[in-house]
Amino acid sequence: MTQRRSDDGYEKEDDNGFLEWEDHVMATVAGEVRRRRKELRWSAQDLADQCEEIGYPIPRNVIANMESGRRATLPLVEIMVLAKALRVTPVSLIYPIGHVSEVRPLPYEDPQPAWDALQWFTGQSPDFGSEDSMLDLFLAHDDELRAALAALESEEYERWKVRTASNRIQREAAERALTRYADQVVNAKNELRRHRAAIREIGGIPPHLPSPLASLDPHEPDTTEEVDL
Repeated sequence: MTQRRSDDGYEKEDDNGFLEWEDHVMATVAGEVRRRRKELRWSAQDLADQCEEIGYPIPRNVIANMESGRRATLPLVEIMVLAKALRVTPVSLIYPIGHVSEVRPLPYEDPQPAWDALQWFTGQSPDFGSEDSMLDLFLAHDDELRAALAALESEEYERWKVRTASNRIQREAAERALTRYADQVVNAKNELRRHRAAIREIGGIPPHLPSPLASLDPHEPDTTEEVDL
């Protein structure tokens, strides 16, 4: 079963029981653009105006032809611009989870749950036979980055509790928590260093670090401007 556009969203089957895969993908994107546009109570011209403001004009008649199925192609760059204009992510136009139950990820494949297909598309599912060491490292790096920032925030909070404790019991409890979070910060920083080194080992450029963690990576360029005296 596949999706088709309709004024109210999607129907599950067409007259023949399936759509050609390319038409299927275009129908899904077009239907979600239409649904989201109506959700925002925008006309096609309103959406065209938003695209123009972004800097990549998509005329009203092009949008109307896309939504009605009269366009033969739908370039990726337009999906990106339409998503920005509609205040959603590009992947949510291709795999509109919550609005479509199943999609066909590739030609000749059976329909898959939209959530599973989205995870394959974004590289977060190991169940589709994909191998991408760089992406895996970046995902792991992001997990450790979030853990490090959370630990830093908790460490700073416990440090404040130590300073402002009104009695010995409160101060000692805060000191124990401070030690625990300080250890978490050290561990998270070490993991970040390890992931960044692994990214470099396979020829990659690690993501930029936020200022609270910038000092942990000596490879980060110094962005301090020199001032002539």
